Amino acid sequence: MPGVLLVATLFSLPLFTIVGFVMHPGNDIWQHLLDTVLAEYLFNSAVLMLGVAVGTLVIGVGCAWLTSLCVFPGKRLFAWALLLPLAFPTYIIAYTYTGMLDFAGPLQTWIREATGWGAGEYLFPEIRSLGGAVTMFSLVLYPYVYLLARAAFLEQSVCVLEVSRTLGCTVWSSFYRVALPLARPAIVAGLSLALMETLADYGTVAYFGIGVFTTGIFRTWFGLGDSAAAAKLAAILLLFVFTLIAVERWSRKRAQYHHATYRYRSLPQYRLRGYRALAAFCACFLPLLLGFLLPAWQLARWALETYGYMIDDGFLQLTLNSLRLASSAALLAVALALFLAYGKRLLRSRVVAASIRVVATGYAVPGTVVAVGVIIPFAWFDNSVDSLLRAQFGFSSGLLLSGSLFAVMFAYMVRFLAVSIQAVESGLLNIKPSMDDAARSLSYPPSRILLRVHLPLMKGTVLTALLIVFVDVMKELPATLILRPFNFNTLAVRAFELASDERLADSSTAALAIVAAGLLPVILLSHSISASRAGS
Repeated sequence: MPGVLLVATLFSLPLFTIVGFVMHPGNDIWQHLLDTVLAEYLFNSAVLMLGVAVGTLVIGVGCAWLTSLCVFPGKRLFAWALLLPLAFPTYIIAYTYTGMLDFAGPLQTWIREATGWGAGEYLFPEIRSLGGAVTMFSLVLYPYVYLLARAAFLEQSVCVLEVSRTLGCTVWSSFYRVALPLARPAIVAGLSLALMETLADYGTVAYFGIGVFTTGIFRTWFGLGDSAAAAKLAAILLLFVFTLIAVERWSRKRAQYHHATYRYRSLPQYRLRGYRALAAFCACFLPLLLGFLLPAWQLARWALETYGYMIDDGFLQLTLNSLRLASSAALLAVALALFLAYGKRLLRSRVVAASIRVVATGYAVPGTVVAVGVIIPFAWFDNSVDSLLRAQFGFSSGLLLSGSLFAVMFAYMVRFLAVSIQAVESGLLNIKPSMDDAARSLSYPPSRILLRVHLPLMKGTVLTALLIVFVDVMKELPATLILRPFNFNTLAVRAFELASDERLADSSTAALAIVAAGLLPVILLSHSISASRAGS
């Protein structure tokens, strides 16, 4: 138990650090933030969340229903392809659309050439705006809702759906009054993930010049040099996230969403014809086109134009840095998750379960907040050790933890350990306790039971955890941007730097590499969901 509690407490330290700053008295800079920009941060964050909620729900739930229970041309392709936008980090799709739609982009250039209009003589939506950000987030994050909603629809009982039809419900009435309420927990869970990713984003809102909490934390930390005020902003953002989780759980109250037991028959398939089939095809094709095909085509086009001078030794070093960080973080996260989840299984203690639950909230915390929560205690430790050595021995230790790869890796564990724990716990729950009892009767110690019995049985879930953490680390921007050592870059940081310098075409090679790394896990996830229905 002490080992599990120690690890859980260690990786909860950044969260406790941020929460602790809520009680600190404010200084002049904090008062300045309250008087000038805090209201803007609150308003923009609320509008972003509302817009993304509407966009992801409409696209995600609609496409999930169509690909689960309707038959129309292209259904099998859309069933897995609609997850592909998940491979795109939001900031990359934002850079890509800016390059295509801004004043000097190909679309507006063509409009001016075709019509002879000049600047200011025609109306064109501004991509770098709050509405543009809502659109970008919706196109990239709807797969969270689609993923869980489709899984919920595929697991529903045929009996319930057929009974609703015998009671006079049409296809769409059955969807609205039966299938949708039954899938509510999954839909809300997917929506919560999408909204948390929206609050966590830094690259898109910074590039679009939108004032939200993540950009405010950066400006306060690096522009005003006030870590305490930045931590207070981070605490408010953390409050946003936990309020979101609490509201979702409160809204369910004691409602139960059990399915009927007879789920082994194939779901009814509603064959669409004529304009209905065309409408279903367009409804599924449009998110795929705008969320993946069009930006991927533009990135590939830019990459072909720039690869001659962008793919050099520096680019290869960036790729190696990213791959090493991502693979090391994935292996370490899964190892720690196995330790914590197996400790919980063995100890069956409420204290252990509660501590692991606290660690598992890290995924809901934005990378910017995690970085602030990591750098404050690490800087305190470095300064304390340095002061002690100067006083006692007359030499300086310098920075031991701050600005090191250790700090970066620690932040990754705080942020993404929850993903591994969830996957590993789901794998352990599928193994009957009698397997443990049988192994113990053969005098196997707990460590050998884990290695020889459990791991072979949960290879799939462990591999899933490895892949998801790998891709998440490849895409992570704010934590890496704040905590990385000097002269150390990753593909995500390089793409952000080039795009910030308006070198959108030059950023395409790094962006395309990140997208390519995310494709395999997305395809594997889609396959697992398609095969998830009992009896399929």
